[in-house]
Amino acid sequence: MSKQQYNLIKRIIHTAGLLFFGVWTLLPIYWIVVTANKPDLLIYREPSLFPSQVTGDHFTFVLTQTPFLVYIKNSVLVTLVTTLLAMVIGTLAAYAIVRLTFRGRQWLARSVVVTYLVPGSLLFIPMFQVVYSIGLIDNIVGLMVTYLTFTVPFSTWMMIGYFRNVPSELEDAALVDGCSRLQALARIMVPIALPALAVVALFAFTLSWNEFLYALVFIGSDSQKTLTVGLIGLVRGDTFPWGPMMA
Repeated sequence: MSKQQYNLIKRIIHTAGLLFFGVWTLLPIYWIVVTANKPDLLIYREPSLFPSQVTGDHFTFVLTQTPFLVYIKNSVLVTLVTTLLAMVIGTLAAYAIVRLTFRGRQWLARSVVVTYLVPGSLLFIPMFQVVYSIGLIDNIVGLMVTYLTFTVPFSTWMMIGYFRNVPSELEDAALVDGCSRLQALARIMVPIALPALAVVALFAFTLSWNEFLYALVFIGSDSQKTLTVGLIGLVRGDTFPWGPMMA
């Protein structure tokens, strides 16, 4: 087999694999869109990728008969605030642990890792007691505080590993030029650590947006529910309204 033939076969295999995983990833999204635009009769009788009828009734129902926009607003607010605070607190904590000298610094760094490794299910009851005692049950602020207990340890741990690889000479030069610690952090460390901050933001955003258990237990009123809990509210007994849920 010549080198050209080998490269051609290799390219075909790579392309086929890419197409397979692309279809595998996009097919569920396409199915959601198709189901959201199908009449109820076709949803249960015609499992087809190309429906014979299209309707917008499910979107009308969701927007007019449910507090969907309230759920979206609450989810966006909780997610953005949690993500921003996790990035800020994690960055400041990691910088203090890596660059400042104080007693217990190494112990604090290890405790951050241990805290991150604790499963959220073990913290459920004590977290409920804490949130209840400070009067934040049935309040999205309580969710923000709760989510920070999961996102801040990861953020701090991630930023610690990144800051340790940044040469201290860069920061020392900034301090010699008259920058304060915070200015050196903002102008030197943070721009260098943008890839790590992107990972932190993605993790905090995903966790805050998708979290279900704490939101289900801590929130009861429709005005405070997030989207994950609000979708479950569409279910009536053993009846799943697939059209509105997909919409």
